Amino acid sequence: MEVTDIWRLLPHRYPFLLVDRVIEIEPDQRIVCLKNVTINEPIFTGHFPDTPVFPGVMIVEALAQAAGILAFASRGRTLDDGYIYYLAGTDKTKFKSSVIPGDQIRLEVEIVNLRKHWMKAEGRAYVGDRMACSTRLTCAEQKTG
Repeated sequence: MEVTDIWRLLPHRYPFLLVDRVIEIEPDQRIVCLKNVTINEPIFTGHFPDTPVFPGVMIVEALAQAAGILAFASRGRTLDDGYIYYLAGTDKTKFKSSVIPGDQIRLEVEIVNLRKHWMKAEGRAYVGDRMACSTRLTCAEQKTG
């Protein structure tokens, strides 16, 4: 799934769209996405300019965006259908290692519980074989129109 397909599922745009590509998706089960971290991102002008580190909260947001894509795909919907998925909570979040410019984050999200208007999922972010973050996400569906 290319970025133009992602735009049909997520309302986020630059500089806050944090999913560059979907490389695997199994609706109702799991998704694997990529986020390329570059020094050109606005966050690096203020987040440790002398030692740039991609903020952990942005990694969690990237996982939440991947979960949102998975939720849309699992429901067979797009933004045009008048729905949106919000990050409603995180639990058991752990940051294992730093992410720096030049890294590519592999975002893996697996559904734990999918209900009519919400979803719980396990999210993990990796750089290569190294885990950068793990978290449990709760996503809530809301009708927009």
